[in-house]
Amino acid sequence: MKLNTVQPADGARHERKRVGRGIGSGFGKTCGRGHKGQKSRAGGLHKVGFEGGQMPLQRRLPKRGFKSLTNARNVEVRLSEVAGLPVDEVDLSTLIQANLVRRDALSAKVVLSGEIARKVVLKGVGASAGARAAIEAAGGSIAE
Repeated sequence: MKLNTVQPADGARHERKRVGRGIGSGFGKTCGRGHKGQKSRAGGLHKVGFEGGQMPLQRRLPKRGFKSLTNARNVEVRLSEVAGLPVDEVDLSTLIQANLVRRDALSAKVVLSGEIARKVVLKGVGASAGARAAIEAAGGSIAE
C-alpha cells in the first residue's frame, strides 16, 4: 500500500448537490424546495421556539424564582482552615492570599468544621454560632 493509492471506501463520499443548474441535474428550477410555502423561500426558517403564531411555550409559562448573581461570591471557610493560617488577624484579603477563597469573593463566613486551639481575631469576616463559640473559647474575638 502506498499513500498515493489510498482511497475512501465506495459510497463513503457523496458528491456535492449543485442546485439551480438546469433540469438535467435533477435540481433545476425549484432546486429541490418544492412549490411555494415558507421553506421554499430565501431566509424561510422561523425563529427558535416559534409555534406558527401560537403563543410559544416559554411565554405561556409564568416567570418564577430569582437567581442571585452575588450568592456564588459569598463563600464559606472551615474553622480548621482558619486555624492553619500563620497570622493572628484574619480578614478577607488574608483568606484570598492564602487561597482559601476565590479572588472575586465579596464576603466570607467561618463555619464550625474542625477545631481551633489558638487565639484568632476575625475582622470583616462572618462566623456561624458554633464557630463563634469555638473562637471565643480559644481566646479569640470577632470584630465586625
